[in-house]
Amino acid sequence: MWRQNYEFGGSLGLSALIALLPLVVLFYLLGIRRRPGWVAALSALATTFVVVLAIVRMPITLAVASAAYGAAFGLFPISWIVFASILLYRVAVHTKQFEIIKDSIGALGEDRRLQLLLIGFCFSAFIEGAAGFGSPVAVSAAMLAGLGFPPFYAAVLCLLGNTAPVAFGSIGIPIVTLTQITGLPMAHLSAMTGRVLAPIGMLIPIYLVVVMAGWRKALAVWPAILACGLTFALVQLGVSNKIGPELADILASIASIMALMAVMKVWHPAETFRLPGDHLVVHERRVHTTSQVLRAWIPYAFLVVFVLLWGYAPMKAWLDTTTSRLAVPALHNLVQRVPPVTAAASPYAAIFVFNWLSAAGTACVLAAIAAALALRVKPAEMASIYGATLKQLALPMVTISSVLAMAFLMNYAGLTSTLGLALAASGPAFPFFSATLGWLGVVLTGSVTSSNALFGNLQVVTAQTLGLSPILTAAVNASGGVMGKMLSLQSIAVAVVATGMATSDESKLFRTMLKHSVGLVVLVGVIAMVYAYLLPTWIP
Repeated sequence: MWRQNYEFGGSLGLSALIALLPLVVLFYLLGIRRRPGWVAALSALATTFVVVLAIVRMPITLAVASAAYGAAFGLFPISWIVFASILLYRVAVHTKQFEIIKDSIGALGEDRRLQLLLIGFCFSAFIEGAAGFGSPVAVSAAMLAGLGFPPFYAAVLCLLGNTAPVAFGSIGIPIVTLTQITGLPMAHLSAMTGRVLAPIGMLIPIYLVVVMAGWRKALAVWPAILACGLTFALVQLGVSNKIGPELADILASIASIMALMAVMKVWHPAETFRLPGDHLVVHERRVHTTSQVLRAWIPYAFLVVFVLLWGYAPMKAWLDTTTSRLAVPALHNLVQRVPPVTAAASPYAAIFVFNWLSAAGTACVLAAIAAALALRVKPAEMASIYGATLKQLALPMVTISSVLAMAFLMNYAGLTSTLGLALAASGPAFPFFSATLGWLGVVLTGSVTSSNALFGNLQVVTAQTLGLSPILTAAVNASGGVMGKMLSLQSIAVAVVATGMATSDESKLFRTMLKHSVGLVVLVGVIAMVYAYLLPTWIP
C-alpha cells in the first residue's frame, strides 16, 4: 500500500506551491493564453502526471488508475447528464415546439429581466434541486439562448444563477455526503448551510439583473427581484432548518416561481427592457392556443416528472437495485490517507458506481424519448438528433474527462490535501479560508458533493484543533464550494455547448466567471467569519 505524503517538497509551503502547478497551467492557458478548454485540460493533466511521478513518487500504476477513474467519472455520470439535457432541448427544437415555448414565456412578460429571473434563477434552481450534476445550466442556458439572449451572456447568467441552490442539489446529496464523511448530525449541517446561504439566495437575483442590465434598470424591477429572492431564501432557510436538505431547493424554487408569477400578473415595469434585436423577436411572436402551449411544454413537463420520480426515495431505491459498484483495479484501497487529513490512517477507497438506471441523466434521456414519442418524432429523426448531440459534445467530453482525470489524480496522490493543509494553517482566519477550501474542491472536481467528500474531514479536524465549530467549517465547505461551480471547466463546457458557442469561447467565459466566482467566495468567507466570531450562538 502506498502512503500519501503531504510534505513531499520538504515543507508544507513548498509542497503547496508544487501542488499548485497543474492549476497554474490550467488558469494560465485558459485565462491568459486563451486556449480551448480541452487543450488547457489535457495540458494540466500532463503537468499533474509530471508532478506526481517525478516529485511525489507515486507508483505509475496507481497514477494511471487514478486518472482513468476520474476520466470514467467524467463520462458517467457527468457527461451523461449533459448529453441528456442537450438531447431533450434538441427534441424540442426539432419539433418546433421551442418556438411556441418562447412565445408562451414572452406572453407572461416581454421584459428580459423577468424572463431571466424565471428561467435563469427559479426554474434553474428547481432542476438543480431535482437533478443537479450540470443539468440546470444545460437546460436553462439552452432555453435563454433559444429565447433570444446572446449565447455568451446566456451562459454567464446561467452559471451565476446556478449558485444559491447547489449545496442542496440533487435531493440534498451534497449535505448527505458531508454527513457520511464527517459523522456530524445532518440536521445541524443542513441548518448551518442554510443560514450561510440565506444572504446569497437574496443577493443572486439582483446580482443577475445588475450584470445584465445595470443598477438603474435592475432597481426598476425591484418588486419582482424582491419576491423572487426573498421567497427563495426564506423557504430554503426554513426547509433546511426545520425539515432537512432533501427538499430545500425544490420547495424554495417552486415558492419563488409562484411568487414571481403572482407579481407578474399584477405588476409590470414602467419600461420593457429588451436586448439588441429583440424588436424582431417581438414582431414575429404569434398567439397560440392553450392546447398548443401545453403540447409545446411536453419535453420539460416530462423532465419534471422523471426527475421527481427519480428523486423519490422508494423509486430511487428500486432503481438502485440495478446499480453496479466496481472496485477500480490497481487502485481500490491501495493508497493510504493519513492524519491530519483523516482522523486515523485509512485506505482510500476507489469504487466506480455505475448507476445506469438511477442516474439523473437517465431520467433526462427517458424524458427526451417520452417527449419524442408524444410529439411523433420518427425513429430515424431521433437517431439523427442523437448523433448530432453526440458530435456536438465530442470536445466538451474530452474537456470534462480530462479535468476529472486531473482532479482524481491530484486527490489520490495527496496534492489536493496538501493544498487544503496549507489553507488550514491560517489559524484564526480559518473560517474564511474554509470557504476557499470548498471553492478549490469544486473548481477541481466540478461537484460540491465531491468537494465535501474530499475536504469534509479536513474541515472538521482543523476546526477541532483551532477550537472552532466543526459544524460551521463543514457547512462553509459546502457553501463556499457552490461559488466554484461557475468556474469549473465542466460547468463552462456545459454552458458553451448548451448555448451553441464555439469551444474557443471557453477561455473568454472562464475569464469572465473568474471575477464573479472569487468575489462571491470572499463574501461567503466573510459570512463565515461573522458566524464564527460575532454570532457563534447562531451555530447549531
